[in-house]
Amino acid sequence: MTYKKLGKSLLQVSEIAFGCMSLKAGQNDIAYLIDEAIDKGINFFDTADLYDKGLNEENVGKALKAKRDKILIATKVGNEWRPDGSGWDWNPSKKYILKAVDESLQRLQTDYIDLYQLHGGTIQDPIDEIIEAFEILQAMGKIRYYGISSIRPNVIKKYVDRSNIVSVMMQYSLLDRRPEEICLPLLKQHNIGVLARGSLAGGLLIDKPAKHYLMYNQEEISVVQKAIKEMGEPKQVATKAAIQFVVNNNAITAAVVGIRTILQIEEAVAAIQLPKLNQHKINALIQELKLNYYEDHR
Repeated sequence: MTYKKLGKSLLQVSEIAFGCMSLKAGQNDIAYLIDEAIDKGINFFDTADLYDKGLNEENVGKALKAKRDKILIATKVGNEWRPDGSGWDWNPSKKYILKAVDESLQRLQTDYIDLYQLHGGTIQDPIDEIIEAFEILQAMGKIRYYGISSIRPNVIKKYVDRSNIVSVMMQYSLLDRRPEEICLPLLKQHNIGVLARGSLAGGLLIDKPAKHYLMYNQEEISVVQKAIKEMGEPKQVATKAAIQFVVNNNAITAAVVGIRTILQIEEAVAAIQLPKLNQHKINALIQELKLNYYEDHR
């Protein structure tokens, strides 16, 4: 496993990170899956207080408690569940962040969070207040570093200019190259790590039937799927192509892959252990689709 420094932080993050959102609330093999991931070199586990109304944090925290010195825990804040459980509301206030972190620490059974991330964000948010909350938590030792999870260029620019974020989590894949226009160059320039989610495009790059995705129609998706299959054994090569495309970009620190089974761990880790795709093959894949751009939040 390759490890990369996350932006300006001291965190050394495995190139494949474990996206815990895919874990199911009643799943009884979570500890086993996490043990297997650690054995294969994965050291970064990403969750959020939103997932399963906090139960995801509880399950992950329980499974990781005895291995705390070997791993990095990332979680997110900003979405507050309503008291009746009917849904959640966006609440990026300083007061809520300072309260929510203690609840996450308790659920995760840890004294500190390695990376605390704002779970979204809009240009209308009280950004300076949010930054102040994260800086307070950092000074208190409750979090080591902070970042944001956002795909909005205008929001990302504000945090780059005004904060000490060490990372941005954003969607990036062969089918979603929108970050290449503005975000990836900007974050690379400022030494801010990028945690890429959605590398497999919801399975469309692996084995799901072609359908409309972002700006691409079903026919265009089918063309890309066919091009990947022609590269070799379909599923293994497809996973390799999808993940290697992401991690081979020098702006990307890690691919955060949603994991729910042992097979998914094995396939994700194998994808980066296989010989690298040559640039000719990567270029051929890229040329199958016109480049997409962010149309809003610029």
